[in-house]
Amino acid sequence: MSALEIRNLRASYGGRRILENVSLHVREGEIVTVIGHNGAGKSTLLKSVFRLVPWSEGEVLLEGKPIHHLAPNRILAAGVAYVPQHRSVFPKLTIAENLWMGGYLVHDKALLARRLREVEQLFPLLAERRGQLAGTLSGGEQRMLEIARTLLTDPKAIMLDEPSLGLAPKLVDAVFETVRLLRSRGKAVLMVEQNVKKALAASDRGCVMTLGEIKLEDEAQRLIGDPRVAQLYMGSKSANSGSGS
Repeated sequence: MSALEIRNLRASYGGRRILENVSLHVREGEIVTVIGHNGAGKSTLLKSVFRLVPWSEGEVLLEGKPIHHLAPNRILAAGVAYVPQHRSVFPKLTIAENLWMGGYLVHDKALLARRLREVEQLFPLLAERRGQLAGTLSGGEQRMLEIARTLLTDPKAIMLDEPSLGLAPKLVDAVFETVRLLRSRGKAVLMVEQNVKKALAASDRGCVMTLGEIKLEDEAQRLIGDPRVAQLYMGSKSANSGSGS
């Protein structure tokens, strides 16, 4: 059974169809990356799963149970975490305070304290700087903090929207190492990325999205250098513009 499954999802912005019958799945301990030009519908896909944009048809299932009827806070509580494209740390709070904010749904204080210790063991850099203001961290460190914060709810699936966006190459490598760490912890990871080669190198499977549809799906290593990927990119370059990246 897949940890996260999307079936025939359709979504629109202002009467303009962005997603058209999108179906994909992510297994436990697997990274699936969706690639495609700006305007292809990649970010809209993640937002739709988390009910941040309206959509008309389809299903979203977590471990076989439908969650598409739930509000975003209940989707998070059910076990799906979402790290948006733009930075979401609380810049005037410390690293420790940001992590505590990630555990606001965990009402058992002992359980939350245990998860905090586990997260700090996974991310020793954050533990060493727990008193530092989040706004003073580098872009890559902030992204690490965002990902670490999602683990406080112990999600079954994590969705990442452009985790390497705007980062220097050295920091990009660190972010993808963090994504691999999530996989090693048994998480199902659904990632949207523009850095095609590095994203696919870190993934198990990849999907190419064009004009709101999944046009190609294969093992990630087979997609690296696959001429079909280049053809889909070139064929959609002029058509993909505007919202719905």
